[in-house]
Amino acid sequence: MSVKILDCTLRDGGYYNNWDFNRDLIYSYLYAMDALDVDYVEIGFRSLKNEEFKGGLAFSTDGYINSLSIPAGLKDKIGVMINGSEISDPDSQQETLNRLFAPKSQSPVALVRIACHVHEFISCLQAVIWLKEQGYKVGINLMQVADRDLQEIMDIAKAASEYPIDVLYFADSMGSLNPDQVTEIVSAFKQGWPAELGIHAHDNLGQALANTLRAIDEGVIWTDCTVTGMGRGPGNTQTEYLAMALVNRRSPSANPTKLLELIRNHFKPMQHHYGWGTNPFYYLAGKHEIHPTYIQEMLQDSRYNDEEILAVIDHLKVVGGKKFSFDTLDVARHFYTKLPLGTWEPKNVILNQKVLILGNGPSMKKYRAEIESFIEQYQPYVIALNTQKHIDEHLIHARAACHPVRLLADYHEHRNLSQPLITPASMLPSDIRTELKGKRILDFGLSIIQQGFVFHSNYCELPSSLVIAYALAITTSGGAEHIYLAGFDGYGADDPRRKEMDDLFKQYSSSEKSIQITSITPTRYEVPVKSIYGMLK
Repeated sequence: MSVKILDCTLRDGGYYNNWDFNRDLIYSYLYAMDALDVDYVEIGFRSLKNEEFKGGLAFSTDGYINSLSIPAGLKDKIGVMINGSEISDPDSQQETLNRLFAPKSQSPVALVRIACHVHEFISCLQAVIWLKEQGYKVGINLMQVADRDLQEIMDIAKAASEYPIDVLYFADSMGSLNPDQVTEIVSAFKQGWPAELGIHAHDNLGQALANTLRAIDEGVIWTDCTVTGMGRGPGNTQTEYLAMALVNRRSPSANPTKLLELIRNHFKPMQHHYGWGTNPFYYLAGKHEIHPTYIQEMLQDSRYNDEEILAVIDHLKVVGGKKFSFDTLDVARHFYTKLPLGTWEPKNVILNQKVLILGNGPSMKKYRAEIESFIEQYQPYVIALNTQKHIDEHLIHARAACHPVRLLADYHEHRNLSQPLITPASMLPSDIRTELKGKRILDFGLSIIQQGFVFHSNYCELPSSLVIAYALAITTSGGAEHIYLAGFDGYGADDPRRKEMDDLFKQYSSSEKSIQITSITPTRYEVPVKSIYGMLK
């Protein structure tokens, strides 16, 4: 039996642009797929969930598909995917399916695939029967199969064999498999499943094509791919390479010319913009079975630098990261929603003093001599944020750090720095406390709230886990006379961090007990500024 290619670029690639592809791209894509003679095009999701703006391919309604110019060669090759979580409730399954699908005779869709986790599998099987009765070809796409032992896979396969499923897929959701493991999984499926198998491979380890080709050698018929690998996280098996690898095993009339034009005109510019494709972070995620969306979210968020991404990966290796959660990613909010604790009172060292908070902007290096002269003349209490080292270490009284991710990235340096570290020590995860053992710690507690800044003698309540918010709270709780900033150059106007910081300074200034702030080096932030040159004798 010949190998089938199912291209799911627009469905899987939509995780990057909210399925909001322009029609010129969609038309170019469809005609490229027709020329390539793919067996199916999975054009998007079919869903009732509508809680934020998403493009038409997040819903792929019959009306939307009919509005597209579908090439004649693809008329009976259009597929959609539905998430099993939307139809796994037996009480609402029938109603949901009736709302999602008309009979096949009234729909441009030929294939429906149900993507489900193993715990949803049994409850989705009744949906297979209903969809078959409506005239659709039906596939099941089992996710995170690598988590299951071979006996469990055999049991799943046997259960599936009792239902009219046209193709049973397994997905390497974490991109953690190698070809030998693929062989074992295919063998286990074959023990209980006598019909057609499919594979959906992710490219975390750079093994997606190799895993797909091994699966084919082991008897898998259906293969998934996307143009340039576009898909969640590092992406998938690349259509252009799979088509070339299978050139002697498929249709001799397949023509890749339009596909290559599509890549050059549309997908390479998008790939440059969104950045899908494997990299060392996705490799580590695949190796440690961490959901690739963690990496995708951090790479798209300019607040995470390379050290922090590696620290998050180390954290998820310990706590587990197979299921994506924004709460897990935002570990600062997760840890600082507890009752705030702290044993150190800043007023013992800061009361009625000037305080200088040192950021990490380029102006720290440019004005180093002037900043050091300022410290010598004004004798402020100097707090450096995190591990920056732009001025003489002997002029820094303490360092402040509060974000668990940043602490995980920096603990080696903190242990070697001479200054005490102000941090919410008693509230931090045990692995961070262990790494900081032996370091002189000033334990000032922290709680994240929505209302703004609230200051207490040994802890604070803040709207953000940003370390500058924490440093402002330390100085305010300590009863400082004036707060000076240096090295807070600010982000560009189009950087979301710029607004976040401006909002933070506004919240602080409007809070009860706030202290006057003055930046003594250039800044883009909306805070009062004085020239350090005019302040020096």
